[in-house]
Amino acid sequence: MSLYLDSVILDEIKEAFSWGWVSGVTTNPSLLGKSEVKPEERLKAIANLVDGEIFYQLMSETQEGMYLEAHRAREILDKKLVVKIPASAAGFQACNQLVPEFACAMTAVFSPTQALLAAESGARYVIVYFNRAASLLGEADSLTSACAQVLADGLTELMAASIKSAEDAVSAVKAGALHLTLPFEVLKALPENDLTRQSIIEFTQNGKGINYQELR
Repeated sequence: MSLYLDSVILDEIKEAFSWGWVSGVTTNPSLLGKSEVKPEERLKAIANLVDGEIFYQLMSETQEGMYLEAHRAREILDKKLVVKIPASAAGFQACNQLVPEFACAMTAVFSPTQALLAAESGARYVIVYFNRAASLLGEADSLTSACAQVLADGLTELMAASIKSAEDAVSAVKAGALHLTLPFEVLKALPENDLTRQSIIEFTQNGKGINYQELR
């Protein structure tokens, strides 16, 4: 189980990685499109902050273009790169071509058939859009569960994106997602709980502990 930050904002990335439990960063064309700098510059800056995997999504719509774009992305991100490939016919062909050299993730998956093809193409990850599936298909749990079952006996692992709340995150994992990528505010909210906060207040008011200040 790994948690990823879905962001290209450098301040968010710095803070998230200071927590110690974030494994990597996922990006997409929409996020990069909102940046004030060129994608190449932003990806270089992210690579300087992140030790783990960095997901970059291909924009080309042809197999040849995807191949060239993946190699350009590797020049920027080196071994940290995971190539995100939209689950189109050209995308599956490109995945099969790229997997000898790259870790690949098939993204925008909305059917177990696509998950099956991703596994057959050698993808390391399949990415389902959890909340978007709930909005567009009326059901996210069944899609995630079906994809998880298709991938259960192979090496391809299921990741859930489009997570809008802590409840979404838990639901996606219960449905079979092995990894999650979440926006900064959702990641930041995961440790928070009102009952935990109240318990801490009670311990602070009524309890005693060692005098740690003497160790300074």
